[in-house]
Amino acid sequence: MAEQPARAAVITGLGVVAPGAIGTEAFWKNTADGRPALDRITRSGCTHLPVTVAGQIDGFDPAATIEETFLVQTDRFTHFALAAAAWALEDARLDPAPASPYTVGVVTAAGSGGGEFGQRELQQLWSAGPRHVGPYQSIAWFYAAATGQISIRGGFKGPCAVVAGDEAGGLDALAHAARLVAHGTDTVLAGAAEAPLAPYSLVCQLGYPELSTTADPARAYAPFTTAATGYVPAEAGAMLVVEAAETAARRGAAPRALLAGHAATFTAPHRRADSRAGLAHAIRTALTAAACAPQDIDVVFADALGTPTADRAEAAALADALGPHAAEVPVTAPKTGIGRAYCAAPVLDAATAVLAMEHRLIPPTVLPPDTTPTCDLNLITTPRPAPIHTALLLSRGLMGTNAALVLRHTP
Repeated sequence: MAEQPARAAVITGLGVVAPGAIGTEAFWKNTADGRPALDRITRSGCTHLPVTVAGQIDGFDPAATIEETFLVQTDRFTHFALAAAAWALEDARLDPAPASPYTVGVVTAAGSGGGEFGQRELQQLWSAGPRHVGPYQSIAWFYAAATGQISIRGGFKGPCAVVAGDEAGGLDALAHAARLVAHGTDTVLAGAAEAPLAPYSLVCQLGYPELSTTADPARAYAPFTTAATGYVPAEAGAMLVVEAAETAARRGAAPRALLAGHAATFTAPHRRADSRAGLAHAIRTALTAAACAPQDIDVVFADALGTPTADRAEAAALADALGPHAAEVPVTAPKTGIGRAYCAAPVLDAATAVLAMEHRLIPPTVLPPDTTPTCDLNLITTPRPAPIHTALLLSRGLMGTNAALVLRHTP
């Protein structure tokens, strides 16, 4: 029997919760304007730690979107995922209660899970005893909780999965969704959520030498410049509706972007800053999967780890993979305005890329005004109007993972 051609996977809906922005519209406005949301950490139990700046989400009321039944058994990171998923479904104009639940799946990525919930219950354990630990401790901390709760809440019974792939897992989750679509699933809610700003979670991050301890929010995260001192952590959630192109067409939904190609590699953790070869290989393989030439790339959304060694490695990887086009193609890292939300960071980049294509605008990298570029990149630091047909997204984890994803505009 002849092999059936793979079904194209398109993005039809976006849902975002990010520092300084509750909802996709507010997120795009802040991102397009280059409005920073980094600030001094104010969370209880965190203010005495060496890391003093983060991307915090203020004004988010989970009860406004999520039923109490789910709130009591879930952590803050799952609240972000549940809200973003609901907004993505609404944006895609999809019925949240599908007639055929086995045609809808869920894929999320997470790096740390429910640290805030877990810390609270452990404090109860040590201060009051095991009878004072709630029954949901066994599930709320788990990094798979977002996938499980989204699928339970929506009644989605199609393929569900969790990607535990370090930060690059955010792009891997989108790629996994595209593979599910290619093999017969009609719709997949895909994305990531992180809430790493509880005391226990932050202390765990202090072992990362790439974490910025600069106290000035305007200077704490400045990749590709002389002021680079590492990255700033952030909390966020972003979910995308990924559909088979034929399914979207059948229900009259306009595809907003095509998941055209993806690749992932691994660089040994003890050399995690030296990711040049692994990232370059991922880029080349993603371009091949997308049947895309280097000169077809209209914008690069950089990983932007923010240390001199890692930034040079990323610039070199782009030069290796894109050739002369690497010096010309616009490169941006909007995450400098909100921080790196681990697995959610590249999914936010994917949402930003879709919006940038639609608005024909490359959003800026938010940097201190007196800094000097240190890499041979066409780094965009002010909003730039431009037609965008093809975007390349890059992501690297702190433990050696690398990923590249090609998105194409589908007007």
